[in-house]
Amino acid sequence: MQDNLDLRFAALADPTRRAMLLRLARGEADVSSLARPFLKRMSLPAVTKHLKVLERAGLITKRRKAQRRPCRLNPEALKDVGDWTEHCRVYFEESLDRLDAYLKTISNKANEPNPKHDPAN
Repeated sequence: MQDNLDLRFAALADPTRRAMLLRLARGEADVSSLARPFLKRMSLPAVTKHLKVLERAGLITKRRKAQRRPCRLNPEALKDVGDWTEHCRVYFEESLDRLDAYLKTISNKANEPNPKHDPAN
């Protein structure tokens, strides 16, 4: 599972690949239509390499249909990423809640009068 997660996060690290995934979230698309928005700044082979990274990470599936290469989003792979990030979110929220409670106790103690240093005595 960890190896798959590493591949998925590495694939998601690139904005071009994330844009491709967003496009595939709307439905199946072939390689040429996925490539079209990127062809002004990269070659078709570069787009194909991005798609291979996504496929190797299990984030998309690609098949052959005559001359077309339709790609489809793999929601199960994204579920793994979501589950992992949710686990981390819960952990960090709990940690921040504990820190908040601790800081409030420190703040309350700092605001309490100290009879040893009271000038009225």
